Amino acid sequence: MKSAWERFEPNGWREYSLIDSGNGRKLERWGEVVTIRPEITAIWSPGLSDKEWHQLANAEFVQDGSRSGKWTRFKKCPDHWQISYPSSKGKLTFNLRFTQFKHIGVFPEQAANWEFIIDQVQRFPNPRVLNLFAYTGGASLAARAAGAEVTHVDSIRAVIDWTRENMESSRLTDIRWVVEDALRFVQREAKRGNTYHGVIMDPPSWGISPGKGKKKWKLEDQLVELIESTAEIVEKEYFLILNTYSGLANSTLETLIKTSFPPSNTACGDLILHSGSMRKLATGSCLRSWK
Repeated sequence: MKSAWERFEPNGWREYSLIDSGNGRKLERWGEVVTIRPEITAIWSPGLSDKEWHQLANAEFVQDGSRSGKWTRFKKCPDHWQISYPSSKGKLTFNLRFTQFKHIGVFPEQAANWEFIIDQVQRFPNPRVLNLFAYTGGASLAARAAGAEVTHVDSIRAVIDWTRENMESSRLTDIRWVVEDALRFVQREAKRGNTYHGVIMDPPSWGISPGKGKKKWKLEDQLVELIESTAEIVEKEYFLILNTYSGLANSTLETLIKTSFPPSNTACGDLILHSGSMRKLATGSCLRSWK
């Protein structure tokens, strides 16, 4: 089985672009709206001047010392708008909005995984795909567009509702919604004997599940248990995507997969956004495994 190091970079976006990055920020275009957001890995000097950034931007997110913050508007722009990604199985549409946690509704670098998901789904006659920590569901939309039976798991009801909007805007139907802690759900699926051809997971560095029985999540403490539990619910032939924004080394992720899953093809690397200023911005790590 092969193993490879890669840069995972989306190349299909028409309505999103990374215009520039540097000095701990990134300048991005989302359709008609241009934003400035913090980006800790952009440690270089930007290609454009600060004046040019603010001439282009509609709004900038300013953190308040915690993980939250507020948006400062420079120009008139909508509170809600849409952008679309032209996948090989149809247009995936995302409803965007400004949030207090700097995110606006889609991680654009994840488009590098969507065509991989579509290709993998088409290997199976009746594919079942599980998307964990699924946020607003780009991976769920891609898998469903390719014909998979999709289970979308997130612990926050409002995020599930947001994903439902994206499904409907993308003219898709019948994604299964589950509001639950991801690890708890996987362990219950193993007890029920349910299996999947594809599993996609994007676990956060830390978090607390909402509602009754609040459960703390810390990636370094629980990732091993999550991987081992996931290995119990995949078919003999499967695909897996593991994304992290935690700083864990790609070799660590690869070792976790290889010690829990049967021998398989693996590809590890950085999730990359590439700006017109020739700066390559690594936003996170990604591991793909398939058999």
